[in-house]
Amino acid sequence: MPTVVDPQIKEQTNSNFAAIQEPELFAAEIQMEKKSSELGLLVMVIALLAIVGSTIFYFFKTARQVLTQPVATSAVNEILKAQSGSRINFSIGTIVSNVNEKAMDPHYKLLDKAGIITRRPRSWNSIVTTITPAGEKVLSEIVGVESNKSSDGNLTYFVPLAERKIVQVDKITMLKPHLARVDYTWTWVPNPLGREFDAAGDLVRSFNTWDRATLIKSYGVDFYRAPPSKASVVLVESKDGAWKPYLE
Repeated sequence: MPTVVDPQIKEQTNSNFAAIQEPELFAAEIQMEKKSSELGLLVMVIALLAIVGSTIFYFFKTARQVLTQPVATSAVNEILKAQSGSRINFSIGTIVSNVNEKAMDPHYKLLDKAGIITRRPRSWNSIVTTITPAGEKVLSEIVGVESNKSSDGNLTYFVPLAERKIVQVDKITMLKPHLARVDYTWTWVPNPLGREFDAAGDLVRSFNTWDRATLIKSYGVDFYRAPPSKASVVLVESKDGAWKPYLE
């Protein structure tokens, strides 16, 4: 038999049930918002850590891209080594002036004065030269001397006189990562024969102005004992980590 419920009682019961459910729903909502807030905070912390880590990595990577003084010194030395140093070529035998050989130019006279060779006139455009024992000794002590015999039987020597050497790296300016300008000081380092070819030396100064100019222009004479010179070069770091001259 159906039970008859008083509408007032039913409404009161529903009201009481709603009153019980509302705090529970509110508490659950607060709990969800709390979890959501904690999740958002966690995401922010992770993002911040990622930013800090990326920044540290960037500065560490950039620091490795800075050109150090030892590396700059080594790179500049390689550049100076690659540059053609000063040298003199001369022949032993009967030398006749032609397009490639100027028998009457003053370098043979300078070599004679330095005791490397002896020379005597043969005609108006030729001479006969021989190498002296002292000259043989000097040449034997110079690194990089080469010689060969020509078709006319003459022996031609190719002799270095001096090479450029770095004195110090004065300043390194990073233009941007992997690119730096190096200001440095360099000097000539002449060998024993190079010292005789010094433009300020007594032997060279004993020549007239025209011959001195010819010796400086064509035969390796230079101011080898002059004070060190300043120079600069822009270097770029290659993929293999080597620093090379930057070519635009």
